[in-house]
Amino acid sequence: MERNQLYPIFLKVSQLNILIVGGGNVAEEKLRFLLKSSPDAQVQMVAPLFREATVALAKRFNIEMVVDTYDPKYLVARHMVIATTDNTAVNEKVYHDCRVKNILVNVADNPPFCDFYMGGIVTKGNVKIAISTNGKSPTIAKRLRQFLEEVIPENIDDLVQNLNEYRKTIKGDFEEKVTTLNEFTKGLVPKQKGNDKK
Repeated sequence: MERNQLYPIFLKVSQLNILIVGGGNVAEEKLRFLLKSSPDAQVQMVAPLFREATVALAKRFNIEMVVDTYDPKYLVARHMVIATTDNTAVNEKVYHDCRVKNILVNVADNPPFCDFYMGGIVTKGNVKIAISTNGKSPTIAKRLRQFLEEVIPENIDDLVQNLNEYRKTIKGDFEEKVTTLNEFTKGLVPKQKGNDKK
């Protein structure tokens, strides 16, 4: 069976320089995805033409938009690039230019030309869960996101905040704190029948 070997990380995109190449529906979708999770994301967009809805969204979040065709000069000081044009040759050029400069790149809907995927995300206060299908099925990621949004209680953030305060009061080294918190929180996940170890 194939195994998802991606390593999940949570990026502070408010501290990174991100470029979106393209101005169509997919560019807007990627921008919305970034801003929904991180409204302070530092993003610049470059495209010869932008949709009205994309322009309106960008204005709301102070996103810089440059009306131009892609040029490698737009990669200067970038940490991450998302290519969303409907021109395969341009998208692949973006990919290869980024690889030369060691910039993380995602070419929308083209998994072989991606260093990372933008999966489904569930956010409840400080709790965030990322879902990946290894680039195989965004629809499944979406359905899993919807399921988790329903089953995770709205007050989960209160628990996180309370545990954070409790953690500050625990004495001992890191290992002792982990042991104490593990013991304290073990009732959060109910045991499944047949999984009990004796």
